[in-house]
Amino acid sequence: MKDVVKYEPSFLNVFGDFDKVLDSFFSSEPAWFRAANPAVDIREEADKYVLDAELTGLTEKDVDVKVQDNLLTLSSKKSEETEQKKDGYLLRERRSSSFSRSFVLPKDADREKIEASFKNGLLTLSIPKAPDAKPKSIEVKVN
Repeated sequence: MKDVVKYEPSFLNVFGDFDKVLDSFFSSEPAWFRAANPAVDIREEADKYVLDAELTGLTEKDVDVKVQDNLLTLSSKKSEETEQKKDGYLLRERRSSSFSRSFVLPKDADREKIEASFKNGLLTLSIPKAPDAKPKSIEVKVN
């Protein structure tokens, strides 16, 4: 599968990423606020493709998985609002996080039979290969 997320490297991105790392050490925000795109592993097996996405801090209700034509899209949008009153002070904070990642499915993927499971922050998609896409042996006859 091809990941179609665009990345445009630039000199400024290096410093921006460095700042994000430093900020994460001093932040009280949950990890899901800081994650721009989840880490994804994709492997091919004899009869299927398996995609694992690390979605720490999210639940299965926070994640959308959609297939349109040959494009598989994982996305999430999560918001949180807190209010604290203490010693005459009022603190209201709003946080939100979202991501969207799309992958081009291989030609032999059976789009109708994709299965998804979620456990301990790991989303696993099982993408079976279509039976007609598997190699077929042809008997060679002697004339």
